[in-house]
Amino acid sequence: MPSKHTTALQFVRYLIVGGMNTAVTLIVIFALKSLAGMDPYLSNAAGYIAGLINSFLWNRGWVFRSHGNRVREGAAFLAGFGICYLIQLLTVWGLTHTGIGTLMIEIPIPLIETERAFTLSGYGISTLAGMAVYTIANFIYNRLVTFRKTA
Repeated sequence: MPSKHTTALQFVRYLIVGGMNTAVTLIVIFALKSLAGMDPYLSNAAGYIAGLINSFLWNRGWVFRSHGNRVREGAAFLAGFGICYLIQLLTVWGLTHTGIGTLMIEIPIPLIETERAFTLSGYGISTLAGMAVYTIANFIYNRLVTFRKTA
């Protein structure tokens, strides 16, 4: 069984890969839509596919250092994405349809001449909570299911 230090290091690496996935996804979407003139929805789908492939490769090779069967791990990885996405969606939906849904938080942004505020709605708060739930659930799923060490 991996030590707490190993698990913490894996989680930090997992968060770094998540940042890289976001960058890859956005770059592909921007390049295909804005530079190549592709349909926005096709660009979006291609960006997310690129992000998922990037995520699988980096998680397999760097975060979890797996040498398991690529096909099995790829299928498990996609299943985990779907499961964790649904958990995230239920979290956002549940929080949005409770008292949090009506919450509005104004965050002051001091500027040179005027003071403005960024408003975070209940949906925004729910979305941030959903992202945190997705991140933790997906890390646990990938660690225990997708890239589990087999004897």
